Amino acid sequence: QVQLVESGGGLVQPGGSLRLSCVASGNIYRLNTMAWYRQAPGQQRELVATITGGGSTNYADSVKGRFTISRDNAKNAVYLQMNSLKPEDTANYYCYVEVTTSNGIRFSEDNYWGQGTQVIVSS
Repeated sequence: QVQLVESGGGLVQPGGSLRLSCVASGNIYRLNTMAWYRQAPGQQRELVATITGGGSTNYADSVKGRFTISRDNAKNAVYLQMNSLKPEDTANYYCYVEVTTSNGIRFSEDNYWGQGTQVIVSS
């Protein structure tokens, strides 16, 4: 089992910045692709950014040039630096990880979601 703990959300004025963190713990052999999603009230969950195990990144068009995803494999962590925030960035942000786990006999591929952290961009 793998647990994800997110932090860093909050209330920020338009144009401000926030940095989200997500730390994974548990029976982790390797963290593969890691990502951030978000879901605004009444909206579907959407992909914000992804980062592969090799460090390749991809972003939603709406956040390109403003958000940066990064990872620290030694800490089992993924981050989302959000700059130039806009009211339309208001949402619950969820960490998502694809994990290889091992029970000592075999490997398994699983994916996990964080509990979400709220970001509110408002003056």
